[in-house]
Amino acid sequence: MRWIIRLVGLVMLLAVVAVGSVFLLPSDRIARIAADQITRMTGREVTLEGETRLSLYPVLGVSTGAVTIANAPWAGDTPMFRAESLKIGVKPEALWGGDIRITGLEAVAPEITLHRAADGRVNWELGVDNVAPSGQSAPEAGADAPAQSRSLALTLDRALITNATLTYIDATAGRTLRQTGVDFDLRWPDYDGTATFDAVLRPAGVSVALSGHLDRVAHFIDGGVSDMALSVSSDAGSVMFDGRAGTAPEVVGRLRLDFSDTAGFLAALGLGDLDVPAGLGRVASGAADLTFTPDARLALRDLALDLEGNALRGAADLDLAGDTPRLELQLNAGALDFSAAGAGQAGANDSATPDASGPGGWSTAQIDASALALLDAQVAFVAERIDLGDVRLGATRILANLDRARAVFDIRELRAYDGLITGQFVVNNRSGLSVGGDLTANELNLQTLLRETMQVTRLSGTADGTLQFLGVGNTVQAIMSSLSGEGAVKTGRGVISGFDLDRLMRSGDATGGTTVFDSASASFRMENGDLFNEDLLMILPLARASGEGRVGLGARDIDYVFTPVLLDGGSGGGLAIPVRIRGPWTNPRIKPDLEAAIDLNFEAEKKELESKARQEVEREVEKQLGLERKEGQSLEDAAKDALEKELERGILKLFD
Repeated sequence: MRWIIRLVGLVMLLAVVAVGSVFLLPSDRIARIAADQITRMTGREVTLEGETRLSLYPVLGVSTGAVTIANAPWAGDTPMFRAESLKIGVKPEALWGGDIRITGLEAVAPEITLHRAADGRVNWELGVDNVAPSGQSAPEAGADAPAQSRSLALTLDRALITNATLTYIDATAGRTLRQTGVDFDLRWPDYDGTATFDAVLRPAGVSVALSGHLDRVAHFIDGGVSDMALSVSSDAGSVMFDGRAGTAPEVVGRLRLDFSDTAGFLAALGLGDLDVPAGLGRVASGAADLTFTPDARLALRDLALDLEGNALRGAADLDLAGDTPRLELQLNAGALDFSAAGAGQAGANDSATPDASGPGGWSTAQIDASALALLDAQVAFVAERIDLGDVRLGATRILANLDRARAVFDIRELRAYDGLITGQFVVNNRSGLSVGGDLTANELNLQTLLRETMQVTRLSGTADGTLQFLGVGNTVQAIMSSLSGEGAVKTGRGVISGFDLDRLMRSGDATGGTTVFDSASASFRMENGDLFNEDLLMILPLARASGEGRVGLGARDIDYVFTPVLLDGGSGGGLAIPVRIRGPWTNPRIKPDLEAAIDLNFEAEKKELESKARQEVEREVEKQLGLERKEGQSLEDAAKDALEKELERGILKLFD
């Protein structure tokens, strides 16, 4: 705002010099005198080109051809201001003294270049050298103007700028912004009073309207704080501010937003084509008390957001002074419904076959985690419950810390699957994406958990467990295929659907039915996306069962042997029939392993038969070879002794 007012003042000064000479000089000299006068007062060379035309009635004024105002010496050769033509109208009283009152000012197709140097100098500070003296730093942007700065005792009924091109070069940030097709309409009837303005910007080719007012303009120009209001709107929504502002810069007031299309509004501002998930703010409204201080700190208090019916309240502090912005955020919510976002994502994955590893496979779509490096943050989040579509969470309390692209989620309380989960979850993108965690769970509903995470529906019950894991990769498929870690689980009473263990063991029928168990426990380890278990123990009313095998977390398959033992009247012995579970998670094959059953149940009989057969073989060998075994001597030793005796006799015959 400050640079716009100064540029308008500069143009008005040009008008004063030109009009004041109307009765004394021919029109061909007015432009040259005006340019010299402004050059002397501002320290910038001003050039007026083309014919200067005077108007005495009905409006006293002047029009020129092309106008050029040179840039600061340190800012390059590109002019700070250039316009195809300029028209100025003034009150006749300007001819015989008093303040200058401009009734109209119009610049056609101006090109404005604003430049901030790396040392803080700015090219729109007029009336001063704006060159840092030897051994001294340049004046800071927004600081009060030095004493040699000249106030402009001017008023303006209306200033109109059409089809402007605005270029902003910020050497401190290493970036250049350019806007074309800018329109600006300013009304400033009292130099010490209020200025109102309307502008149209087109950052992305779509019109964005700015409007508002600034009180105490002269005080604002001199570096003071003034009341102000600003509205930024497009067809997709609006942002409004009402408060106080200064050129330091410093701002304090109430901020309000109302978006009918959040993505459309952000795109109109040139922030890219963002895909806002359903339920996360495609339609949004909110308000907050905003404070921005000269040391680049932004604070939001009494923050209230409504994201498609999801209400959030809290506070935020953003520090922009360092190399990496730092955010501190507190959010509190009641019931949140993000089920639409989950359903939309699921539908997208179902239809996007290039992003899936196959039917029932993990997604192979690339995960973009670059946003983790945009800022450092600490976020405290509390919610009564969260509906994610496939997953429904209860009371949730999480403290998240983001430091140099590594996010650590400290899960204080997470009610899920009818149980409680606590621990830590980590997402690290410092040198490639990895995820890990150290979690503890109590009284989880196994049926819900396994169905929603592994598509396994045959097991139900409640469980306690621990889990430590680490996965690396830029896709879900890669992460699941690289999982490593360990854990343990212990359950109470539960049910296995799909087969009746009692019927299986008594009749060999493995089809249909259910199996009820009293408790189960197991530990496991994970390597390269495979989970291995060797100590499953399950207690059933009339049986016990053990198990060992592999569960493919990356391949989503299973190869597991479950061995129940049917107890015989409490004697501890009984018939054991191993059951092999093999195949994909979605449709594993379950069948008894008869070969293993024979090995387990008839091991003693097999050993007895083997012993008898061996004795018969040894007797036949003794008979055929004519061996005589000593007491306790094995057949092999007896054969060896007999062979040695035969060799001795053969050698002795050589010397006979």
